[in-house]
Amino acid sequence: MGEARVRYRTGVYDSDRWQQFSARPGDIIISTPAKCGTTWMQMICALLVFRRTTLDRSLDLISPWLDMQIRDIDDVIADLEAQKHRRFLKTHTPLDGLPYDSAVTYICVGRDPRDVGVSWMHHSDNLNLPALFTARDRAVGNDDLAEMYRDRVPAPADPLARFWRWVDDSSNGELARTGLALTMHHLSTFWAVRDQPNVVLVHYEDLQRDLEGEMRRIARRLDIEIDEQRLPELVAAAGLDAMRDRADEIAPDVSFGILADNRAFFRGGGTGQWRDLLDEAGQHRYAERVQQLGPPDLVEWVHRDPVG
Repeated sequence: MGEARVRYRTGVYDSDRWQQFSARPGDIIISTPAKCGTTWMQMICALLVFRRTTLDRSLDLISPWLDMQIRDIDDVIADLEAQKHRRFLKTHTPLDGLPYDSAVTYICVGRDPRDVGVSWMHHSDNLNLPALFTARDRAVGNDDLAEMYRDRVPAPADPLARFWRWVDDSSNGELARTGLALTMHHLSTFWAVRDQPNVVLVHYEDLQRDLEGEMRRIARRLDIEIDEQRLPELVAAAGLDAMRDRADEIAPDVSFGILADNRAFFRGGGTGQWRDLLDEAGQHRYAERVQQLGPPDLVEWVHRDPVG
């Protein structure tokens, strides 16, 4: 963890913005691959930290995506410095691109990458790109986009072709694109240090299966005492249906209107949705690809169901 940081840069975020961040003991950095339950974990942390279901302002301002280039970094840092409560931040930067501090807790959520690929397609279709790039232009300017997207080919319309493009994309590190390679690399950076006392690895499926149990486990890892009388209320507020009902308060980047439909962000969050896309040959093709991208024990853990 003492090695030089890797820079991760896309048209949306730039991990170099972390250079302006000063950690406090007790900070929580939620670092997940895209579409693996980031917002869900932010809400869980908010409920545990504040011990109540109400928020004083939208979740994207309480728990900012620091490397997202839609706000001036000085404004983001100023907001964080003004916070008196225990801070919890969001990022899609892998651990090898983040500042490391033993007094900070790092939470990573893993999800079956096949479901991630399907969820990413729906998320991409729900983006309000004019709002995104208008906010980006105000914050950092858009002059670099022409070079970044010079060789970018538009996504195919066919869902299966889009899925395979996501699977086969080999980019990683600077000018990376969201895809299977980056998803598995991100998880690998946490898998390698999963036994560290300040690293918490969570599986999306466990959140679905036993939300209360996982919230208890996360609270223990964060040294947060559970209020048994209030816990049922907190667990209910962390449910996907309850979050969907509060989408205009909880969905990502609601302060900037980045999503076309905030409720649609909480589309369903299902497990196994990839089965509608992949036949037996497709499953074998996927298995060959993913087994090239991570150690066997990580591949087994993140998929739960064997791939092959």
